[in-house]
Amino acid sequence: MAHPGDRHPTFTDVYTAKYLLLTTFTKDGRAKPTPVWGVPHGDKLLISTDAGSWKTKRIRNTPRVTICECGVLGKPKGEPVEAVARNLPASETRRVFDMVTRRYWWHAWWWVPQALIRGGVDKVHAAIEVEAASQ
Repeated sequence: MAHPGDRHPTFTDVYTAKYLLLTTFTKDGRAKPTPVWGVPHGDKLLISTDAGSWKTKRIRNTPRVTICECGVLGKPKGEPVEAVARNLPASETRRVFDMVTRRYWWHAWWWVPQALIRGGVDKVHAAIEVEAASQ
């Protein structure tokens, strides 16, 4: 419950969280939340996801997103923060995948093989960059 004087979190407060809930929006404005692994890089958040996923399609159409801290299974742990996302070029996929793998190394035993079995990182993954929305 919010108390008087509490402030809403900012992008800077949230984007370094270990587990994040990324909410993308459909063309008609419906929210579609998805738990993601992210890596803070400078003042941006980098995410590795499946190429052709619905979130990449929605970002292509509507770059507005929100992020909030969540638990490992995606239960929100705070207020969402407005942000803007873009799909990175394919040339960035491997770099972002490697950064995510380093941050979440204890999942590498299944994270890396599943990408290789499905055709390789560059074929089955895509990279997303998220930054704070203009104030």
